[in-house]
Amino acid sequence: MKIKKKKGIKKVRITHNKSLLYVIAVLFVLFIIVIILAMKNSPEKEDVVSECNIDTDCVPDTCCHPESCVAKDLAPDCTSAFCSLECSSVLDCEASSCSCVNNKCEVINNK
Repeated sequence: MKIKKKKGIKKVRITHNKSLLYVIAVLFVLFIIVIILAMKNSPEKEDVVSECNIDTDCVPDTCCHPESCVAKDLAPDCTSAFCSLECSSVLDCEASSCSCVNNKCEVINNK
């Protein structure tokens, strides 16, 4: 930045480096674009995936002695499964069941 004062003029005129001004303007615009893109891709705005809507949308996660529940479309194929009749997990012997809680499949105690 240069400060010039011409003879006979009472005001001070400040001249700028125009190329530096253009560089700063471009950098400012790029900075704004980066902020907008960062806000769009923010993990806070991720789409919430709903596992279920009703209790029947949830099933045990394994064929034998399941410990948790999953959405019906992720259910294992248990057509050829051979399980013991031992009550060793939370979902065995109807001690608990799978339910839809806040659009998530969860184990709910039946007692």
